[in-house]
Amino acid sequence: NVNGTIDKYMGDCIMAFWNAPIDVEGHEKMACDATLEMHKAMKELNRIREEEAKAENKKFLELKIGIGLNTGGCVVGNMGSDQRFDYSVLGDAVNLASRLEGQSKSYGVKTVIGPETNESVKDTYATLQLDMIAVKGKKEAVTIFTLLGDSKFKDSSGFKNLESRHNLILENYFKQEWEKSINEMESAKTLCNNLMNEYYDIMMERINEYKENPPPKDWDGVYVATSK
Repeated sequence: NVNGTIDKYMGDCIMAFWNAPIDVEGHEKMACDATLEMHKAMKELNRIREEEAKAENKKFLELKIGIGLNTGGCVVGNMGSDQRFDYSVLGDAVNLASRLEGQSKSYGVKTVIGPETNESVKDTYATLQLDMIAVKGKKEAVTIFTLLGDSKFKDSSGFKNLESRHNLILENYFKQEWEKSINEMESAKTLCNNLMNEYYDIMMERINEYKENPPPKDWDGVYVATSK
């Protein structure tokens, strides 16, 4: 994507950043565009691989990726030693981006974005709140969101219906109105071609655990993550 920098490859992970070494206006939206394009490319790759698997009479295994996006201040520059160094970024905002990526599977979504990123793109892109979470290694809570589509999808009647239903689901969830939240999830699961189906299944499972073991009376809605 234009104006983005691929920082490094770490096993099966790619790290990239925007807005350095020079300021880039609208860098959050560029990162979102890159994210949506990556998912689009992955969908096409899986389509081709599925056709090849059928032709060879082999089992098709879908490739899946999770992406974490976060915005914040960080240290950027050449880091390392005289013998080996990389132009890279370091800081809490970078670490949180990594933690958000790690939560994509936990929430059944392809992309998890932080609050500052969401604030910059929510009027243009289709995003939904997922939770309030204390990620592993952090005590303070952060509100996390998922990125679902571009401006065209955001303006669609299908997404608007999902968005209004989803907001009601979370409203009931944070009020501990468990049954109301579950009932809304059941009817929202099929919206936008089952777009949030996996997320709702995961949240219903969590709610059923809360019904068995209720959170404390002073519960602030924050979920403490135990995995990265």
